[in-house]
Amino acid sequence: MDAILNLRESSARQGKKTVTRPTQQEAEAAVRTLLLWAGDNPDREGLLETPKRVVKSYKELFSGYEESPEEVLGTTFEEVAGYADPVLVKDINFHSHCEHHMLPIIGKAHIAYLPAGRVVGLSKIARLVDIFGRRLQTQESITAQIADAMDTILQPRGVAVMIEADHMCMAMRGIRKQGSTTITTTFKGTYHEDVNEQVRFMTMVRHG
Repeated sequence: MDAILNLRESSARQGKKTVTRPTQQEAEAAVRTLLLWAGDNPDREGLLETPKRVVKSYKELFSGYEESPEEVLGTTFEEVAGYADPVLVKDINFHSHCEHHMLPIIGKAHIAYLPAGRVVGLSKIARLVDIFGRRLQTQESITAQIADAMDTILQPRGVAVMIEADHMCMAMRGIRKQGSTTITTTFKGTYHEDVNEQVRFMTMVRHG
């Protein structure tokens, strides 16, 4: 029986729909078709194993669809000795793929939250970035999704997320502009309400 793949809708719609996932053989045949369309010969020695390799790499690159933010952030610690100041994890390197052209997005994330009596393991925050990064994305969406997950699951007093990324769909095709970086931010709770906390976050990211 074909596996069923749950495709997550945008957070605005909060819906789910299911489609039948193709078999590995069907996926490999699709790669072979693309090789033919590109003008190469999939039967030549260098490309014989390419369809299999591409499908295997896609399984890793898009593994975020199979992972749950709730499971990653579900274990917290309440023995924090009354700590209530910002927790910032910055310069989290990640790779994602543009949902419009399926070309790489390469960047780093900076994530801070204001604990409300409990904290989460620092490595879990980096794993959260990977979960959303290993899906087809826009930078705006991944920024919002990280912030929403932190806010909903941890229920802190505030969340701040900044992402800086280079988009290969700009560098490799179309306008072909290398070196341009896109920055997106999302603020929740106290960070959204208090501009001083936003300035504090930005200062910690840039100079902390």
